[in-house]
Amino acid sequence: MNALLLGAVAYDPKVVTIWEGFRRWLGGRGFEFDFVLYSGYERQVEDLLAGRVDVAWNSPLAWVRARRLAAAAGVEVRAVAMRDTDRDLTTAVVVRSDAPLTSPADLRGRTVAVGAADSPQATLLPLSLLRSAGLEPGSDVKVRRHDVGVGLHGDHIGGEREAAIALRDGLADAACVTDANLLLFGREGTLVPGSTRVLAQTAPYDHCVMAAGPGADRASAERFAELLLGMSYADPEARPLLDLEGLTRWLPGRTSGYAALEAAVDESGFYDREGGVRAGDRRP
Repeated sequence: MNALLLGAVAYDPKVVTIWEGFRRWLGGRGFEFDFVLYSGYERQVEDLLAGRVDVAWNSPLAWVRARRLAAAAGVEVRAVAMRDTDRDLTTAVVVRSDAPLTSPADLRGRTVAVGAADSPQATLLPLSLLRSAGLEPGSDVKVRRHDVGVGLHGDHIGGEREAAIALRDGLADAACVTDANLLLFGREGTLVPGSTRVLAQTAPYDHCVMAAGPGADRASAERFAELLLGMSYADPEARPLLDLEGLTRWLPGRTSGYAALEAAVDESGFYDREGGVRAGDRRP
């Protein structure tokens, strides 16, 4: 059996360390594994569907596109694993503590700072939340976008940190950041603790997912998922890898947490129904 080939996006130099470590760990259990790195998710998704990689470590937005491309082609992509930290995330719409704002509707005519154009958590989902409150981004509210690492689908903190700074410095009336990063920005001093409050919050959603493509050998993909699910945080060999990848255990992949993102993609026209990329400035 050929080595299972994984596609991953190099959002940070540590990605090489992470997957080299997983290759050694898996190899030590008799499983042949290799990986290729991409500069962005769009080509990774296309290669997954074309069978050039067997599995892909997909962002939530990459999962949405892969599913749409697969459905249009009459093939299947499967969610096989995800981190415990990928489930039930939320994004906060944050304002300054002294702002005379009590609901999202009060943002009408004001400026909202978001992350990169292709960030599900810091742009697409919170802007969908504003639409549900009757506010159309770009007309009812001004959107101040921070396009850090476009192509990485928000797999970095840069855009969210710049959005928080825009709020802090009075360049925006609200900022959209994940709950975890809101806590981080308080600890590191980007936002002074007590200087902001949460105006609104998205419903819970899921983040990254390991997807098996139509060209993957089913038995090999299932064995890969089985080995991931069997990794223990108590294992001194596995624990550093889990720490680097930001989890304590792998869980089975699920697709129930992407409905809100599917809706946000349709509202914004980010992808068409067949997974086509509609806006050229959103693709690296």
